[in-house]
Amino acid sequence: MLWRILLFIWISAAMIAAFTWAPLVPVLEQTTRIVYFHVPAAWVTMVALGWSMLHSILYLWKRDLKHDDQAAAAAELGLLFCIVATISGAMWAKAMWGAYWNWDPRETSIFFVLLLYSAYLSLRGSIEGDEKRARLSAIYSILAGVAAPFLIYVVPRMYDTLHPDPIINTRGKVDMDSAIVICFMAMLVGFTFLFFWMQSLKVRATRLERLRQIHV
Repeated sequence: MLWRILLFIWISAAMIAAFTWAPLVPVLEQTTRIVYFHVPAAWVTMVALGWSMLHSILYLWKRDLKHDDQAAAAAELGLLFCIVATISGAMWAKAMWGAYWNWDPRETSIFFVLLLYSAYLSLRGSIEGDEKRARLSAIYSILAGVAAPFLIYVVPRMYDTLHPDPIINTRGKVDMDSAIVICFMAMLVGFTFLFFWMQSLKVRATRLERLRQIHV
């Protein structure tokens, strides 16, 4: 219980600091605040999808449904954080580019990631039988897990984009005020721990539901 309280305090403090202490980035101005939610959400999306892929591989190796539970929960949460990243990115695009959606390479990439993992959840919902569902979902998750980094990190760099440089740019440097970087990293850490907490809750709920069905 203590670590959950500390997590809440950590994220709250980071948010307050981001809005009251960290300066605005020239040109971005007030939209700078969106960075503290958009980038951590996008980061957690990849962490979640990587976690799903890892446990899909472990399931095919060990055939233990606990790994399928982990993979499914991570994919669901990955989709949730991907939606947060997409919405926050669209808000930034509206403020800076005048439209919520412009089919910029990065917007297009995240759209395809949304499709990939929406299809994963649709696949799981269409298959009966725990073992068959777990096996086919694991294969799909591994293929999607290979495709997602290519869509997120490779494709956008193949085309010109209006999207600003990441915190660590292509030159390997951090061209931002130290206060911004501190707030950003604090939010990144907070979002990561938030994901793993939500992941544990989701997996626990899934296992309790399976036990309930067995005893009905």
